[in-house]
Amino acid sequence: MNKRVSEGIWGYAFILPQLTGLLIFAFIPLVSAFVLSLMKWDGFGKKQFIGLDNFVTQFHNPDFKLALFNTAWYTLLVVPTGIVLAILVAVALNKVRGKVVYRLFYYMPVVTSSIAVSIVWLWLLNSEFGIINVYLKQWFGIVGPEWLTNRKLVIPSIAMLSVWWGLGGNMVLFLAGLQGISSSYYEAAQIDGASRFRQFWHITLPLLSPTTFFATIMSIIGSFQVFDQSFVMTGGGPAKASYTIVYHIYQLAFVEFTFGKSAAAAVILFGIILTLTLLQMYMSKRWVHYGG
Repeated sequence: MNKRVSEGIWGYAFILPQLTGLLIFAFIPLVSAFVLSLMKWDGFGKKQFIGLDNFVTQFHNPDFKLALFNTAWYTLLVVPTGIVLAILVAVALNKVRGKVVYRLFYYMPVVTSSIAVSIVWLWLLNSEFGIINVYLKQWFGIVGPEWLTNRKLVIPSIAMLSVWWGLGGNMVLFLAGLQGISSSYYEAAQIDGASRFRQFWHITLPLLSPTTFFATIMSIIGSFQVFDQSFVMTGGGPAKASYTIVYHIYQLAFVEFTFGKSAAAAVILFGIILTLTLLQMYMSKRWVHYGG
């Protein structure tokens, strides 16, 4: 056996555990979901093949359309806000003394349980005794809104929680991106008399575009899978105003026990996320710069 073949065998041997886990916990469940989406099954009896009927039912289901609208609205609020704030915080902390401590504080919510975070914010946003409304009244004399019981405010309220929760993760990504930008660019800009804002706009942002691209993709994928906050804080209410796609999938599977319809909704969600990701990758050629 020559050396090249031997090294190849050892290479596959080292990645075998990861490949096995990927096969068992990702690929097989994915294929199973596609197959189940073509079936009628209540979780107990015999599966019945019905073709694309589950998909047709979902596209005509008003709850699915509402869930898609709520999820898209949530994504439009969370992703741009989270990315912009993460960039600004990263730039502010990039050269601050004790930035390691600041990173720790900002990153702590990311590793905190989503259930715990949701329960804390459920208290903060309580319209009667929540600390936010209490301070609004004490400091500004404003009667706080009904954050989680007003149909127009519930998605922005959950989005506010999610931006705070995910800020630390994106901030760390952008801090790492800032470390990779050579100081020679800024020195040259200073010699030319460029202001801080021009340096940020013409140097920092373009050279951070690969990081921004990655953070945007991951944020959109995460936002389309929002479930914990809505489930714990509002139960999908009021009047299904916070009813998201993943909540719809949960409702179909574990409340109505229509697993075929649930799998079809999950496959549609997979298709939406895949399409958006491919579209972003195509559009990235116009604005992502890998120089420097």
